[in-house]
Amino acid sequence: MQVKSLLLTGGALLAASSGAFASGFQVGLTGAKNVGMGGTGTGLYLDQASQFFNPGAFAFAPTGFQIGGNMAIPRISFRPGDADQGQRTLQNTNVFPFSGFIGFGPKEGKWRVGAGVYTPFGSELHYAQGWEGRYSLTDINLRSVMAQATVAYAITPQFSIGGGVTTLVLGDVDLQRDIPVQAQGSTAPAHAQLTGKAEHKVGYNLGVMFKPSDKLSVGISYRSAVNAHVTDGDVKVTGLPASAAGSFTATKFDVTLPLPDVYSFGVGVRPTDKLLLAFDANLVGWSRYQSLDFRYLNGVLGGNALSSSKRQYQDALAFRIGGQYKVTDNFTVRAGTFYDFSAVRDGFVTPETPDADRIGVTAGLGYTFGERFGIDASFLFEDFMKRSQSQDDLISNGTADRVAGTYKTTIYVPGVQLYVKF
Repeated sequence: MQVKSLLLTGGALLAASSGAFASGFQVGLTGAKNVGMGGTGTGLYLDQASQFFNPGAFAFAPTGFQIGGNMAIPRISFRPGDADQGQRTLQNTNVFPFSGFIGFGPKEGKWRVGAGVYTPFGSELHYAQGWEGRYSLTDINLRSVMAQATVAYAITPQFSIGGGVTTLVLGDVDLQRDIPVQAQGSTAPAHAQLTGKAEHKVGYNLGVMFKPSDKLSVGISYRSAVNAHVTDGDVKVTGLPASAAGSFTATKFDVTLPLPDVYSFGVGVRPTDKLLLAFDANLVGWSRYQSLDFRYLNGVLGGNALSSSKRQYQDALAFRIGGQYKVTDNFTVRAGTFYDFSAVRDGFVTPETPDADRIGVTAGLGYTFGERFGIDASFLFEDFMKRSQSQDDLISNGTADRVAGTYKTTIYVPGVQLYVKF
């Protein structure tokens, strides 16, 4: 088979590993208080992170500045379809999602304006050299940074609305895989690497908050979809035999990765002055991601060539419960749990997104220094269900561009956040 065909039919390479806290390749690690409470936030107005969870709730949040970061520690293993071959472990790489927000407005006023940056999508995976799926993927590094400007207004003391304009300010991708040919005298296969930067795309989020009393708050929010479009990515192929060097000459690629929209509903309940409970439900619109299509440019017999790989994602639900308790005026403890349904159908699991239904538990604490300064810490443990697919499944679904076997993932995520109230 020509190298051109091997590269074009071998499965397109753009996505990320399963993100902590969310289906598909989301990364739901915004706001240490929210992470500690199971990822709840739609029905709450704890701090500046409400700009992300529900801009309507931002109207009731205190003004201030906060910045935080996390260290996601994944442990992902793969067992080939033939169990006798033993288990493969990834060269696990820690990643560092972050977020920062600032909010202004009169202390007792009706309006708020704010801005923030956060990392909603992305991950990094490096499979061991020679693993069974190396012709689908060997390495992936996907990074994204969103910026948001938010305005919120309390129409009454009980009801507020808000909206934000979001911009994909940074989107980097670095994807690599082997090609099943090799140069004479070499023991290593040829290798393909695709690198590129996404265009700056604009989206939005909207939210409303209703507070029938000081003990109950209800929120609804919507975050729009955004297409991450790489228009001028670089293609590099190395290690080709001389006889095949001219069969694939593309130097550029064009690809679009749909980032989903999210519908959220949340409730906050305050039984006492010290205790706060929360519940969130999220519906993520992954069904818009049906295929991944690469167009290779500047070569391939003088024209363009298209590589299409099935994804057929499905919309995914998540349910989250959390709470916090003020032990003293300065010290707060938090805990939560969640269950997140996979967006990836059976028989469509890819090495870059070994997604599965997952359950998680969270914990956190906070300490304030005086009336203005404070620190919050959070910890998350996420356990993915085992996810298996056979070679017959892949053939039946027309997804033979990936590998049969069983994936198993766990993720540990400590985090910390500093804040100051204005």
